Amino acid sequence: MIDTDVAKSDPVPARRREPASNSRFASAALLLLRGRTLIVLVALVIVFSAISSEYLTQSNLILMTKHVAINAILAIGVTFVILTGGIDLSVGSIAGLASMIAGGLLFKGLHVPGGTLFFSVAVVIVIGIAVGALVGGLNAVLVTRFKVAPFIATLGMLYVARGAAQLLSNGGTYPDLAGTPDRGNEGFHFIGVDSLLGIPVAVWIMVAVAVAAIIVTTRTPFGRRVFAVGGNERAAVLSGIRVKRIKIAVYVISGACAALAGLLLTSELGAAYPDTATTYELNAIAAAVLGGTALSGGRGTIVGTVMGAFVIGFLSDGLVLVGVSTFWQSVVKGAVIILAIVAEQAQQGLQTRLAKRTA
Repeated sequence: MIDTDVAKSDPVPARRREPASNSRFASAALLLLRGRTLIVLVALVIVFSAISSEYLTQSNLILMTKHVAINAILAIGVTFVILTGGIDLSVGSIAGLASMIAGGLLFKGLHVPGGTLFFSVAVVIVIGIAVGALVGGLNAVLVTRFKVAPFIATLGMLYVARGAAQLLSNGGTYPDLAGTPDRGNEGFHFIGVDSLLGIPVAVWIMVAVAVAAIIVTTRTPFGRRVFAVGGNERAAVLSGIRVKRIKIAVYVISGACAALAGLLLTSELGAAYPDTATTYELNAIAAAVLGGTALSGGRGTIVGTVMGAFVIGFLSDGLVLVGVSTFWQSVVKGAVIILAIVAEQAQQGLQTRLAKRTA
């Protein structure tokens, strides 16, 4: 037999011949990896329900979802930044700063020449969110104008915002934010304590923020540009996208979401603490990664991020309910974050392999 005979009898290159079972296995594995957040969430509910009969009670589910709401709002803002290939480590501190500003305005008002000015709750909330957006804008300026790496810029802002929160009260606490009728600043408890139709207002706010974010990321030109910047910034520049403006916008969104989360937490506690939301930035980033947002940018969904927040929240509350020590809770959370990143890398590798096979 000569070489030409071999070529005629085997026209398909050997390297392209792969067992069909391998392809099916890879496709099934990829499907599981894509749905890993939902799978983990269901597994958590099953495990903790088996361990504790109180886990799936109506009151506990409402409480856990309320806790999830704060982290989910933080994570949604962070997701916008990560989608562009950036990172925001300052969201916990921004939440603390917004908390202290709102607490100060409600507790002691704003001292002006001739007296003290008190604002309504609605105005205080707007001011708090505006402060968060402003700090997010400062992050954006450092990243876009001064070319500081996002990790360094937001790490520095983490300390700046936390220090500013402590300076506002010299490290003290604003203990009573109920307001008084004569000052016209009653009702701050509404967003963090009250319920509508049996569901906490904080959960309704989370749903509103999530729906708005989903629409923005999937139905608007801005959302498509966010993904484009994260997918390939150079290509985005060449296609005419104003990358700097997109980055400024996502950091402003992240800051505003962080401030809103801080206000919800402050309202729930009924007092403003300088250390409010300390380390919450780690939970927010973990929720985004668990939900499938790639740290390299360009890939992720808001729905996935919200589901990731539910995993973090249900895991934390479940560990508390079954009596796991705080030290082991930290170990478990860290392990979950590491596994999430490993799963993300595995998913990316499988997608690349399957794309090459079908090419």
